[in-house]
Amino acid sequence: MTKKYIAKDFLKLAAKGHSHEAFRLYVGVNFKHHNVYFKGDANTLMLAMEESSRQNPNKIFEIHHTIGDKDMVAVHSHVKQNTNDRGIAVVHIFRFESEKIVELWDLGQAVPPEMVNKNGMF
Repeated sequence: MTKKYIAKDFLKLAAKGHSHEAFRLYVGVNFKHHNVYFKGDANTLMLAMEESSRQNPNKIFEIHHTIGDKDMVAVHSHVKQNTNDRGIAVVHIFRFESEKIVELWDLGQAVPPEMVNKNGMF
């Protein structure tokens, strides 16, 4: 299993409401994350992902690009809470140790109603 596969599967499982499974399969013991809205531990993020899935059961998660370099993987995706939502462009950056995710950053930008740049976000 490649690090790219692990990163993508982790995100897909979490988006579908299976955050406990995602963390059980892929997250290392010393995991930390850098989302400024939550404490930096695995359990807090896992529960937040679970709550998001409960509140948004029709979430749409589409991966557009995946980049890997040594122990790092970046995933560029489009996340919509439902079919009417324009969504957010998100980049998740994973750091691995021994095939386990040990660190995670996530950055997001809302998809605006009109874009000046005709190339789009994806």
